[in-house]
Amino acid sequence: MTDQATRNALLGCIDGGQASMTLDAAVADFPPEHYNTRPTNVPYSYWHLLEHIRICADDIVDYAIGDEYRVLKWPEECWPHPDAEADDAAWRATIDGIHRAMAALRQLVTDESCDLSRVARHANDNAKHTLIREILVTTDHNAYHLGELAILRQVMGLWPDGHA
Repeated sequence: MTDQATRNALLGCIDGGQASMTLDAAVADFPPEHYNTRPTNVPYSYWHLLEHIRICADDIVDYAIGDEYRVLKWPEECWPHPDAEADDAAWRATIDGIHRAMAALRQLVTDESCDLSRVARHANDNAKHTLIREILVTTDHNAYHLGELAILRQVMGLWPDGHA
């Protein structure tokens, strides 16, 4: 695979919409009165799920390219506090934060001078933790949880009429 083909494939993963739903599609027309709803038998709300995606995406970007990095404690620092709730501003800030993290990864991929096979900045000599790996881990994690959000919306009847 050529370098450009690799970069194009990574951009497809970052942007989503090929084998998985995009962030914007997953949250489109989401009813605000359900930001903090916890679906039956689920210990977190819809906003908690999105905020988890944002926290983890930011964490991986910091790990890969940030100037400073601190390992987050699992699970308490990788999810919002169980009692935390979102209003419209927090919901939008979470979505914007996910977009910012993806934009940082997109910038890496589109910078042809960036060696995507290099080890992530804070990998502590773990040669397996390359920029490509960190991009794929982030996009895989996002796709998994966005799929979860979409299914929970379906189960709870929270898609607008006519949604396929």
